[in-house]
Amino acid sequence: MPNPIVFSVIESPLHPNFSNLYKEYGLEEVRFNSMRKVLAALKQTIPVYLFAEFFYGYGNNYAGANISNLDVLLRSLQKYAPNTKVIVFVDKKERQYVDKLFDLFPLFHVFTLPVTKDEMLTTLT
Repeated sequence: MPNPIVFSVIESPLHPNFSNLYKEYGLEEVRFNSMRKVLAALKQTIPVYLFAEFFYGYGNNYAGANISNLDVLLRSLQKYAPNTKVIVFVDKKERQYVDKLFDLFPLFHVFTLPVTKDEMLTTLT
């Protein structure tokens, strides 16, 4: 039987690397460096967890319908993988904006960076 899949969407160097921890828990990590690739993968594979960084849309990039870099991904999850547990990493200065995302999408957990191994263990157990 294959190991449960974890998607890590890595968009900056701040994304914590817990690859070894995932392996310890029998999870297979698939890493993505673009939203386009993770969106395509969702149509083929349903992850148990999705780990992604939150970036608030200060400028015109997300103006109007979107709050952050994660809106389109989270909408796709609702369609293709509604039971996936979404864990978001956010910089301390942007933490206040994640609540807007909570209003629209179910998030399993939000971590303010930096995240320790012990903190991550509480989410995986």
